[in-house]
Amino acid sequence: MSARPDRTTEELADLVFQVAERLRGGFHAAAAEMDLPPAQALLLIQLSEPHPMRALADMLGCDASNVTGIVDGLERRGLAIRRPSPDDRRVKHVVLTEEGERRRAALRERSTAEAAVLFDLPDGRRDLLRELLDEVAAR
Repeated sequence: MSARPDRTTEELADLVFQVAERLRGGFHAAAAEMDLPPAQALLLIQLSEPHPMRALADMLGCDASNVTGIVDGLERRGLAIRRPSPDDRRVKHVVLTEEGERRRAALRERSTAEAAVLFDLPDGRRDLLRELLDEVAAR
């Protein structure tokens, strides 16, 4: 059995969850402004390059059958298409259309603007926070 976390650790965990919730809320608001369900918006952000359906399921932490429905929605909106993999034609890669690329950039810009407000800290504090979070994330 592990030792009970100290009070500072509990507070850090609570604060990180609060910040993550605010970031998530800003992302969902940006997605709603673009008339995108959160799952489609999240997949849109993940598609910086073509990916097979299985890899997308891993990225999103869900079952491959769920990704099928999300991709179907993106295809209906004209934001993504499925293409056979150049290495194995049985495998389908999901690729953004030109409109998908535009929406992805707009969604990233809008959600980054929300994050900029959240992380608007005085001189040097933002860089320090980034360094500390990078150190924690690397563990």
